[in-house]
Amino acid sequence: MELPRNRSKFQQLKWFDAHLDLAYLAECGRDMEAPIDSCGGPDLPAAVTLRSLREGRVAACLGTIFTEADGLDAVGYRAGDTGAAHASGVRQLAWYQRWRAERKAAHPHDGHASGGKAPQILILMECADPIRNVAELEWWVQHGVMAIGLAWARGSRYAGGNTNAGAGLTAEGRLLLERMIELGVVHDLSHLSQRATDEALGFPGRIIASHSNCRSLLGGTSERHVTDGTIRAIAARDGVIGLNLFGKFLRADMNPGERATLEDAVRHVEHVVQAVGHTRAVGLGSDMDGGLSALMLPEGIGAPSDLWKLAEALSARGWSDDDIESFAWGNWARFWGLS
Repeated sequence: MELPRNRSKFQQLKWFDAHLDLAYLAECGRDMEAPIDSCGGPDLPAAVTLRSLREGRVAACLGTIFTEADGLDAVGYRAGDTGAAHASGVRQLAWYQRWRAERKAAHPHDGHASGGKAPQILILMECADPIRNVAELEWWVQHGVMAIGLAWARGSRYAGGNTNAGAGLTAEGRLLLERMIELGVVHDLSHLSQRATDEALGFPGRIIASHSNCRSLLGGTSERHVTDGTIRAIAARDGVIGLNLFGKFLRADMNPGERATLEDAVRHVEHVVQAVGHTRAVGLGSDMDGGLSALMLPEGIGAPSDLWKLAEALSARGWSDDDIESFAWGNWARFWGLS
């Protein structure tokens, strides 16, 4: 693919990344204010710190509260232990509160409290197990949670995940989803089983897939990614699908040690566009450092400061500057009401 010579305008783009496991990284020992080559923590070489987000012009993101049933690291808890799941979630929430207090991050509720120098971090709970009961949801919302995915891959008390196919919403999950709708909490479909996805689509409310790619481009069977029907259902509610940059989620047939390409990433972006007939339903949900190292990202992308290369690749495919800006920032900003 021949790329445009004029790179400077793409380097000036600002970005909204809809999936970053920032508190998870901090809980696991990463120095989130350090350069990526000396920040420590899991899955090195690293791609993401708060500093690297600023350097890469990531002006806003969804920062997760990520918990894992039977996980072995700092965010894990024994399956069914609601108290431990809650405690893990609260510890991660505290990171976002600390960063806001220190002006290292902002929240839409803060207005311009950060002076524009720190990214706005909207909180996404990835797996609802930290919510001990439906009545507790309001507390989490009051403390900044704006979106929730009912389950991670292994499932939760609320829904089946993408690795336990056939499991749908539980009775408690249906009640939680109804309360989310009442409180205006966005439902993230990423990681749900297909049955849970289909059942969730029967409920009203605002929906997204924060970090899922196109199932039809990945063999057509992995429930980790969204079908064309789900893509169209999200777009019909003015939702957005976030492009995941994990190489194995871009191309299924890679050999060991091989990296995906920018062309592989663009293929998923353009498939969403083809499925819905416009460019308003796709953005970035990179999942950089979400249990992977920078070497598992597409060739040429090792940090947020390389995201402009995606814009170049879209330009080479004939995308207008306005549509590229919408992918980088505008579509997610519109969805969340950011300027």
